[in-house]
Amino acid sequence: MVDIAGKETRSRMMSGIRGRDTLLELRIRKSLHQQGFRYRLHYSRLPGKPDLVFPSRKALILINGCFWHQHKCHLFKWPTTRMDFWKAKISSNYSRDLRNLAKYRELGWRTLVIWECALKGKNAWPFEKVADWVAYWLLHQDKDIEIRGMF
Repeated sequence: MVDIAGKETRSRMMSGIRGRDTLLELRIRKSLHQQGFRYRLHYSRLPGKPDLVFPSRKALILINGCFWHQHKCHLFKWPTTRMDFWKAKISSNYSRDLRNLAKYRELGWRTLVIWECALKGKNAWPFEKVADWVAYWLLHQDKDIEIRGMF
């Protein structure tokens, strides 16, 4: 299948995709800050530079886009063009995520993964509910969890 956008247009579109400070990440950060939580952003002392790190709580939060991290939900679809490139790119992201999660556990960090589908799309939870779960997890949970879309 031929790309319907020209090379310059596709390049401009792809450059607009953010790897950090996404809208979902900013909403979670703002909510946690309003609730009194303080955190470090993109902590370079840990592999993968997690989105939010709470050193005093030995906890970290990853906010993952379903497409880029190969989540098994309605938001993830394999591209139909340049399939070899995308298969390699997304599969390497997925493998790196698994390695990083294992390393976090090995280092004694608690992890919370918030998937894009939990906050966006037809199966999204109300934002306030997700924010409450995150705060509760930070204060009371000692296990690793994921928040994903309903169903």
